[in-house]
Order: sequence, then C-alpha cells, then structure tokens
Amino acid sequence: MKILVPDTLPLALAPSGADPSGTGTAGPVVSREDVLVGYDAAAPLPVEHRDADVLVAWANSPEILADAAAHLPRLRWVQTLAAGPDAILAAGFAPEVVVTNGRSLHDGPVAEHALALTLTAVRRLDRTAAAQREHRWDSALGREQADPATSGRFTLHGAHVTIWGFGSIAAALAPLYRALGAHVTGVASAAGERAGFPVVTDEDLPRVLATTDVLVSLLPAVPTTRHAFDAARIAQLPDHAWFVNVGRGATVDEETLVEALREGRLGGAALDVTETEPLPADSPLWDAPNTIITPHVAGGRPRGASALVLENLENLRAGRPLRNVVPR
Repeated sequence: MKILVPDTLPLALAPSGADPSGTGTAGPVVSREDVLVGYDAAAPLPVEHRDADVLVAWANSPEILADAAAHLPRLRWVQTLAAGPDAILAAGFAPEVVVTNGRSLHDGPVAEHALALTLTAVRRLDRTAAAQREHRWDSALGREQADPATSGRFTLHGAHVTIWGFGSIAAALAPLYRALGAHVTGVASAAGERAGFPVVTDEDLPRVLATTDVLVSLLPAVPTTRHAFDAARIAQLPDHAWFVNVGRGATVDEETLVEALREGRLGGAALDVTETEPLPADSPLWDAPNTIITPHVAGGRPRGASALVLENLENLRAGRPLRNVVPR
C-alpha cells in the first residue's frame, strides 16, 4: 500500500521488524511492502502520488482535502488525526472510502483547556487581566466574591456543570470538575451512566440547564448540531451561567449569543472555536461583554497518533474493522 503521511506532525512509523517506539516492545508496524510517502499538507498532492491507498491528514486546509478527494481514485482509507471529522466529511471523499478520526488523541489537552477556560471564567481572571492593563485594583470583584448572594458564582465547589456531548474527552474532563467539588451531568444520545457520571439526553436538557452554572459544549459539527446552542437553549439557562465551547463553532448561533451577552441574559462565554476561523477582526464576538476567546488551541498536537495509525494499518491489512470509524 502507498501511505501518504503529512509533514505537519512527526509520526513514528517503521517497517515490520523495527521498533517504532524505541522501547524494545513489540507492536503493529508498517509492512515492508508498504510505501510511506511524506507530503506537504499545504500543497496539492503531486501527480505521481495520486495512486495512494491511504491518506493520513492533520492540519490540512479544506481546499487541500477537497483536492485530495478529487484526485485519489484508488484511496481506501482516510485517517484524520483530528477528533472532529467535519473537515474530512466536507471534502467529498467517495462513499466507499473509510474515514476514521482521532478520537482519544486529544482527550487530555482538550480537557485541560476546557478546565482552564472554566476557571478563568469562574474566577474572573479575564476581568482581573483587564484591570491590570488599566493599572486598576478591582475592589468590586472582592466585594462580589464576599457577598452571600453572588459568592457561589466564583467557585466550582458546589457548582452544577453540564457537559454537552459526553464522549472520551468528557470522560477525561468530568473527573477534573468533580475533584474541585462540582456536580457534573453529561448529555449524550443515550441516557445512563458513563465513566461514573449521570448522562441524560437532549430531551432532558431544559430541566438540566435550569440549574446549570457552567455549560461545556463538546458537540461535533454535524447537520443535526448546527446552531444547537441557540436562543431556546440560552433561555433555559440561568442568567449567571457561563457557556464554554471547546467543540465546534458551527454548533453556536453566534448572533444570538452576542445579543444574550449584551443584554445580560447569559453570564459569559469562553470560546476556543468559532463558526468562521480565524475569527474576523470585525466580528462582534471580540467586543461582546464577558467573553473569553482563544484561537482553537485546545487540542494542541495529538497524543498517540503513531500507535493509532499503525493499529489501523494492521487492521486494514488483516481485514478487521478499523478503530474510530466515522459513520457516513
């Protein structure tokens, strides 16, 4: 097989008989019959490599992915190292091409970033940073934290945190909130218990959101989640609640979000993703009150990417189901 590997991430892939990890441990490896070809993820694929069987993708632009979809007629499998497969699915690969995603590769980094955004919001570090730039001591913040009527909003201890989209990232994130004393509820397609936490469905969201202090979205960008966080969902939250989005920007009705922030119908928003990225300089989100924005950096670099690629190559050769297959 010819396997195209991007230059955006070093992958420890090695021929059969080698030790890709350098630890002396055995594991699945690339066959000696396979051909590994590095490619420039920022440029269209060279004509001589359009006979590839496998494409590994990381940080490819939508245009480059669409070009690959149009010019790789022998392609059997696309492995994106991103947790969300939306860019790959939008590229137009043939229906018979198997698509797998990077589920689990970003669990730790995204969980850390979600917690960091939440603590920044709850402890109002955004507000103290603004005061610092103005050389101003924000005495009012201390008074609000001491006021029994508002003090509970400045801590995760006893807070109700709802995680919307309860997959592997949520399973890593929820215990961090619990360790700080928060009550965590998950929302997923099926109700029950996951990773030791109660999980409800969208049907129960109105009831759950009514007592939510922090709503964390990990929703993927699929047709059914477009603008899922809309006026109706905002209205179901208390007006002091914060919305934290480390999922996908397309799941948020940004115009409605800005209106709610301006009118005080939402406590604040901490966003690592936006519908258009990079966020345009004239977007009203930049100046919306109580808004924290980071430039889609929650995931960082995937962890364990080489092992996932090697495992799926072994599965492909053996005719076994691949790991992290994306339904199409």
